[in-house]
Amino acid sequence: MSRNNELIVGLDIGTTKICAIVAEETETGLDVVGIGTHPSSGLRKGVVIDIDATVASIKHAVEEAELMADCEITSVYAGIAGGHIRAFNSHGVVAVKDGEVHEIDVKRVIDAAKAVAIPMDREVIHVIPQEFIIDDQDGIREPLGMSGVRLEAKIHIVTAAVTSAQNIVKCCNKAGLNVIDIVLEPLASAEAVLSSDERDLGVCMVDIGGGTTDIAVFADGSIKQTSVLGLGGYHLSNDIAVGLRTPFDEAERIKKKFGIAAARYLAGDDIITVPSVGGRRPREVSRKILCEIIEPRVEEVLTLAHQELMRSGLENRIPSGVVLTGGASALAGLPELAEEIFEAPVRQGLPTHIGGLQDVVRSPMYSTGVGLVLYGLSQNRAQNQSRFRIRDESIFGRVRQRMRDWFYSEFA
Repeated sequence: MSRNNELIVGLDIGTTKICAIVAEETETGLDVVGIGTHPSSGLRKGVVIDIDATVASIKHAVEEAELMADCEITSVYAGIAGGHIRAFNSHGVVAVKDGEVHEIDVKRVIDAAKAVAIPMDREVIHVIPQEFIIDDQDGIREPLGMSGVRLEAKIHIVTAAVTSAQNIVKCCNKAGLNVIDIVLEPLASAEAVLSSDERDLGVCMVDIGGGTTDIAVFADGSIKQTSVLGLGGYHLSNDIAVGLRTPFDEAERIKKKFGIAAARYLAGDDIITVPSVGGRRPREVSRKILCEIIEPRVEEVLTLAHQELMRSGLENRIPSGVVLTGGASALAGLPELAEEIFEAPVRQGLPTHIGGLQDVVRSPMYSTGVGLVLYGLSQNRAQNQSRFRIRDESIFGRVRQRMRDWFYSEFA
């Protein structure tokens, strides 16, 4: 219990599972010391629809992580996703005082860039500087101390529905947890699975979760585009349950054990046993039929992700290709099918940059949870303050502070 102040906890509140990752800061980085997971039944497409069910799932996951880590969890970094997420790029320009860029100039130019109209029902959750431009010299990551008369900033702004974010915080509070910060899940996953070389060269990360598919595009070392699709692994399992007339839990098991992204990748036409509903006898079904049910939905998810990439205009800026992560990305044959659709090299992304129980968390289903604790580490190092501080009564009261924290963690 005495090591609580050295711990960072990430809480991935997903559509199909709640995952709590406990990590301990070391001289070399982070060591995972506890993991807790529990099925989630209170969310739909990443949005809370049943607070009591979500609170119960969070409590179970946190208790399991506490037992493994032998600690008491009081504060977490919570992930947020869902179809309500909207992101866009913005641009600001200011004159530099005294001919040299100071902190106040950087703050002024970011304030100018984020001075855009935001609907009343939406709230900014991230403001991420992409690059700075001084007197037509672009590609600058750290402008402090540089000489010039004109400073420009390009930033990426992520917004969420106020009610959706507040419901996540409310669920955590009812489970006895303080929310240090809410973090966009694709940004967290990117922390865990992408290398710095991929970020610099250009890469598209596709995180296929239970209820949503999150997309993040990086180039020149910074985020260029984020978006969230309301489709995921849950829809695959539901298609199997309907198509094979089997319970949802059995459909999930069959998908993981026998599923392949496309029927043409089958080596042979095996026969599988499918349990029936209502006490009826199990049936024998060709594995090819299973794959023919899976393939259209997988193609739909990947095609929509590709369309998002095309819409952003960044399809020619990802020479590193595509990185697939998230629990549903473990489906056999998915990277091969994604290569056909994206016409780019594809690899599966597993959590890295972490020690301790790394063999346990080395699965795409833990990418977001690991990314949340890595995000927390970067914030703690930037702020140089207690990991477990009591958060203000309203999470949105600290949005401005988070903007500064994010900037200094990325560019300090």
